[in-house]
Amino acid sequence: MPGLHARMAARGGDFTAAVVARCEAEVPFYGELPRRTLEGEVTRSITAVHELLLRALRQDGVMGPGDLTRLIEWSARRAEERVPLEAVIAAYLVGAEVWWQVLAETAEPEELTGAGAKLLACLHAAMPAVVLAHRNAQEDIRSEDKRVRRALLTALLAGRPYEEPAEAAGVSVAGPHEVVALSFEPNPPPRLVQSSLEAHAGVPVLMDHVAGIALLPGGCDLSGLRDSLAKDIGPRVFAAAAPAAGPAAVPAAAQEAGRVRELVQRLGRPPGLYRLDDVLLEYQLARPGDALLRLAAKLDPLERHPYLLETLRVFVDHGHNRSRSASELCVHRNTLDYRLHRVTTLTGLDPAVPADARLLQAALVARDLA
Repeated sequence: MPGLHARMAARGGDFTAAVVARCEAEVPFYGELPRRTLEGEVTRSITAVHELLLRALRQDGVMGPGDLTRLIEWSARRAEERVPLEAVIAAYLVGAEVWWQVLAETAEPEELTGAGAKLLACLHAAMPAVVLAHRNAQEDIRSEDKRVRRALLTALLAGRPYEEPAEAAGVSVAGPHEVVALSFEPNPPPRLVQSSLEAHAGVPVLMDHVAGIALLPGGCDLSGLRDSLAKDIGPRVFAAAAPAAGPAAVPAAAQEAGRVRELVQRLGRPPGLYRLDDVLLEYQLARPGDALLRLAAKLDPLERHPYLLETLRVFVDHGHNRSRSASELCVHRNTLDYRLHRVTTLTGLDPAVPADARLLQAALVARDLA
């Protein structure tokens, strides 16, 4: 179609201007670009696509290997520039619509059917190549981003210099953070955890999925974090958080959060979000040594009477409230009092005496830990 090719080549400026204007007006990504980018890189790309379509009018085949190679290179470059794939596809479709409008205005009736078939053939050949190239490039970028982010988090957790990996990752880590240690039963896919955390935080989150340590920005509302994760992943979510005033405090905060998470799981606490203040006594008692064993041994006389151990635990868990404890145990108040008296007789510690009550509570914790 040499005549149509010449006429369409003369309309190149009209085609490019119309595509740029429609992309700016109809595709949000392009609408946010500065004018110099639209008039520069975007205009050059559309002009190159116009030339490709012109060659399709002149040659027998639709696209040669060189044309597809150029499309793949352009798509990979767009991905590297962080252009969303949906914006790229929208731009190609806008270009196809404008090209067809210009064809309808320029072609003779007998030329229109063949020219339309060539346009559809071009789209059929181009779109799969564009999508595949863009996705492959995005996957490469994501892999590199993950590597750089892992290096950044590793440096922060180890207390090593972090400025270079932070710059490479394009992440600002100055200021306070919340270091969160996470555990799931059963373990979910890392990508699901990452997505749920970032949806809750509203920003990209650094996370070591092997250690279960995540770094959230300071000021992030953690009150609903456990519920968000449970909704996305499952109910068995254990989380422990510790604040870090700045990057230098991250290693200590990570150790604290990890120990609290391990402690609540050892103690059989229910899933939830915990801080050190929630298990302060237990945290201190968890230090290994003779004192912990001697404390746990205070309850050895009850070993042969498991119902007394259960009674003591329920009594402590209910804040020494006799009515609630008796109800929980499904026994009469007098039976409860008798059992508590037996605890005193066997251990020498009276739950009604404040000092003894504190010692009994600590002994229960020590027994769980030991």
